[in-house]
Amino acid sequence: MGKTLDLTLRIWRQKNADSSGEFVTYDLENVDVNASFLEMLDVLNEKLTLSGDEPVAFEHDCREGICGSCGAMVNGKAHGGEDKTTLCQLHMRHFKSGDVIVIEPFRAKALPVVKDLVVDRSALDRIIESGGYISVKTGSAPEANQILVKKDLADRAMDAASCIGCSACVAACPNASAMLFTSAKVVHLGSLPQGSTEAASRVINMVDEMKNSGFGNCSNEYLCEAACPKGIKVSNIAKMNQWYKQAMTNQELSE
Repeated sequence: MGKTLDLTLRIWRQKNADSSGEFVTYDLENVDVNASFLEMLDVLNEKLTLSGDEPVAFEHDCREGICGSCGAMVNGKAHGGEDKTTLCQLHMRHFKSGDVIVIEPFRAKALPVVKDLVVDRSALDRIIESGGYISVKTGSAPEANQILVKKDLADRAMDAASCIGCSACVAACPNASAMLFTSAKVVHLGSLPQGSTEAASRVINMVDEMKNSGFGNCSNEYLCEAACPKGIKVSNIAKMNQWYKQAMTNQELSE
């Protein structure tokens, strides 16, 4: 039998958005060090179910660090604090037997708790819906080199496109800002020639929707970049601010 851990888990339990929550302590023994964090929660939930207790609600889908569904604060750090690692890709070998692990949902006014560790991320969806599209003809796939894209722009767009929308940046920010998430979406589309038609309206609409959704503003703490499992750079925020200022200036001049 492989190496195992005995753990004490303090998990935030909250029945629904309208109820108050609290931390509940669970003892979990013989956790495989090679298990992922979510697999550890699966083991806990099986134990709770067999004893007739309510299992812990947590969100997940691909469990491969791609979909952005999972996420929680582990000992005060989004996704557990390992560099460029989602919660589902965090493994129990990063913990020691006897550890007390505190697990709670991402905290932000714009991300209300649905149940236990599950939060409502629909505010992020609204930001994308407000400007996340381009005006191009659809149909069969175009020839790859039909529209030439400079390498530096393609690299910038691809780096920004790696954002999975997990909202760890919001949870890590002292102001619960969604600037890193929003800038990744803006820079992704705005850097490509195909996205130039809506470039000005996109940045205005997405930034305004972000503000209206109750997210805070950026105060250059850089905690968002540190927490991002995909390594999205804060330089995207600077680029978005530049484009937003230009778009607003041009809009005012045209009025």
